[in-house]
Amino acid sequence: MKLPVSLLCAAAAAALSFSAHAQSAKPDLAKGAALYGQMCVACHAADGNSTTPINPSLAQQHPEYLIKQLQEFKSGKRNNAIMKGFAAALSDDDMRDISFWLADQKAKTGFAQEKELVRLGERIYRGGIADRQIAACAGCHSPNGAGIPSQYPRLSGQHAEYTASQLNAFRSGERNNNAQMTGVAAKMNDREIKAVSDYIAGLR
Repeated sequence: MKLPVSLLCAAAAAALSFSAHAQSAKPDLAKGAALYGQMCVACHAADGNSTTPINPSLAQQHPEYLIKQLQEFKSGKRNNAIMKGFAAALSDDDMRDISFWLADQKAKTGFAQEKELVRLGERIYRGGIADRQIAACAGCHSPNGAGIPSQYPRLSGQHAEYTASQLNAFRSGERNNNAQMTGVAAKMNDREIKAVSDYIAGLR
């Protein structure tokens, strides 16, 4: 069924209006801190530096990336029953306020722990795997793991367990909200995922 042009234009205008609002509205960091303390602190720690390896550290993450993930948890595009419940209770403004507050928190550094794998992890992160056409992680996430704001998330210091769990989820199709990462992870084996995840934990 074809929608009238007027309806399509109205939908496009609404999307553009929301986008403009999201970019121009000033985040309320005090409200973000309060909401974070009510809803997020138990899993991600008081300052966003998670102490539980399977829960991601969120401090100093690019706010645009965090907003996108919260929106996709809410919509179901990124499937996680726990996060869907929390995200469902947040408005777009709430998501913006929490995300910008987290971006303002200082991330703590981490350490690589797998000595026998760290060189493999470094080779993959910095140079990719040429014979399988896997691009270097550094190309998108930067050599020091800082990422590229608005496009690619910060990885520096992220728990190796969490990074590995997400790469495995991309590989299996359990997480399917980024086609680029699905394509990368699909070509990696368990040892490579473990190695690059551990190397990322020590980036700074």
